[in-house]
Amino acid sequence: MAHAAVPVEVRTISAGKFRRYSHLTFWQHFTVPSVVWGNLRDLSRIIAGFFESFGLLITHRPDVVFAKGGYVCLPLGIAAWLLHIPLVIHDSDTRPGLTNRVLSRFAKVIATGSPLDNYPYDLRKSHYTGVPIAEGFRPLSDDEQSKLKEKLGFNAKEKLIVATGGGLGAAWINQGMVRVAPQLAREHISIFDITGKKNYEMVADVASEHANFKAVPFVFENMHEVLGAADVVVARGSATFMQELAGLRKAVVMIPARSLGDQLKNAKVYKAADAAEIVEDSETLGENDGFANLLIGLCNNTERREVLARNLYRFARPNAAQDLAKLIISAIR
Repeated sequence: MAHAAVPVEVRTISAGKFRRYSHLTFWQHFTVPSVVWGNLRDLSRIIAGFFESFGLLITHRPDVVFAKGGYVCLPLGIAAWLLHIPLVIHDSDTRPGLTNRVLSRFAKVIATGSPLDNYPYDLRKSHYTGVPIAEGFRPLSDDEQSKLKEKLGFNAKEKLIVATGGGLGAAWINQGMVRVAPQLAREHISIFDITGKKNYEMVADVASEHANFKAVPFVFENMHEVLGAADVVVARGSATFMQELAGLRKAVVMIPARSLGDQLKNAKVYKAADAAEIVEDSETLGENDGFANLLIGLCNNTERREVLARNLYRFARPNAAQDLAKLIISAIR
């Protein structure tokens, strides 16, 4: 990996996932052909990945294995445990995935992205570190924020909403921003929409009608500056992205993807802490003006934005990378 701070050799292994769907009962998972055959096929991949991992670990003889979650970590983590190599796992989301729930039994150290009361892990070996993020995600002064607005081509005196649905975009968010654009324009509220490639043309057509509405398909660098310019951020609820917004101390309107349980759980945690306004997908296109009124209200209410930003900042862990590194080193001893 050429962009890494230290040399990193990339190796791949076979891996697979277990298909579990909320709309199916327990027994239906054994009767739906596509689910049954998919799981059997991926089980063979997991077994193959285990033997590949075993060989890699014997060859390289690492002092410690770090697993970030995801099904690719399962065969490697089990192989590390059998070879008596210390295993460290980290959970970004407040809803631990199946792989980390399994590996937590064998891990020497467990690190979490959110407070420990959100996890079923053994507290004796669990540590709340937060999620490592880049140094640029930090609170900005009013002057710094104004300069970033101008750098993006906006009036520094107007409130700015930055909307993003992640790398692929989110149709609900983009359609919602298009729908409320005329109302926000009348209130002199600017919009910077990171649309994703699939939705760019649709949003760009509408953005061209409003001087204060800019759309881009993707932000390739300096995302911390784009988000830093915002008075309000409209986004999905991925754990790492929310940690970045916490580091920036931003007021957030969170629209979790309804098909992703981890985002829904994240939303519950932030809502309980009054650290974000939570909106469902369908509300962005509701018949009333609730979504527009929420955005306008936040932009016009400095005190409410400050409450949300302050509460979200409590989740920030600026030293997460260093703390996680210390835990990994401690596992070797």
